[in-house]
Amino acid sequence: MFIPKRIIFEKDSLQYEMAKDILAKFKDNTKIEIINVTSNKLKQHIPGDDLSAQYREGKRTLVVGTKKSLKFQSCKPSAHYQLPLVSGCIGQCEYCYLNTKLGDKPFVKVHVNIDDILNQGQKYIAERLPDITIFEGAATSDPVPIEPYTHSLKKAIEFFGSRKNARFRFVTKYNDIDSLLNLEHNGHTEIRFSINTSYVIDQYEHFTASWDKRIEASIKVAEAGYPTGFLVAPVFIYPNWQNEYHDLLLQLRRKLPNNLKFPVTFEVISHRYTTIAKNRILNIFPNSNLPMNDEERKFKYGQFGYGKYVYPNESINNIKQFFIKEIEELFSNKEIKYII
Repeated sequence: MFIPKRIIFEKDSLQYEMAKDILAKFKDNTKIEIINVTSNKLKQHIPGDDLSAQYREGKRTLVVGTKKSLKFQSCKPSAHYQLPLVSGCIGQCEYCYLNTKLGDKPFVKVHVNIDDILNQGQKYIAERLPDITIFEGAATSDPVPIEPYTHSLKKAIEFFGSRKNARFRFVTKYNDIDSLLNLEHNGHTEIRFSINTSYVIDQYEHFTASWDKRIEASIKVAEAGYPTGFLVAPVFIYPNWQNEYHDLLLQLRRKLPNNLKFPVTFEVISHRYTTIAKNRILNIFPNSNLPMNDEERKFKYGQFGYGKYVYPNESINNIKQFFIKEIEELFSNKEIKYII
């Protein structure tokens, strides 16, 4: 569970039950600063003398507010729409694209008007009938660490569980999922876990759950009848990478139940970065050894119109061939969504 250093309540947020519950939970904790604001100027309440300090103070800040725009963003290739329950993440992964998307002080924000959000989701579902509409709950966040006091995932899972033509999915690097295990999900929510080799987690994924904790949580989810998936990302090419990713997948195969109700899904994403991200990463993590040598990469324009540095074609093909072979050989009841 995330224990923030400060909680900022936006104007009018305390009209909602979720905000009242969060305040009641933390108001007597003298180690947590409670701030009520009357404007949208939030960042002035988050300290920091330089970018590195601002980043870390932002990560320890929880903003409680409402989702004002109810126009959902698209979410290719994993879903039709983002479901904006939460923005931001408590993790401090060096490679994360949110390092550039969420600004200098990347706070975590919960949207307390969840009924409005789910009602808007229902409108999108109705527009696409009779087709099934898929919503992604972790496109710009990891909602699991704050679930114990928001219960947003619980409400969303039960909402989608009762709708024939809708599906929900989210991914996490954390393991605090026990409160989700006994919900009436009806197989309509897929819970995915971001996994990587111990080398990558130890080097780059700061303040996240360990590999074994994530796998333990995934087993609980699978045994609770949820569709279960794994996001292997980002894949790095480094000495002995193939052996280590093989061992990762082998351990996963040995631990997963044999009688899965749904195929286990895999999404594999190779490491990529933008120039803006590279510069920010090196400011926040000045001792980072992330492999970001432009000369060793290929420059490519992405779906949102900006350029990024990806592995060259030969390396990408090696990654694709490796993971297709490994997953096909190790897992019988599985589906590879994509490898990019």
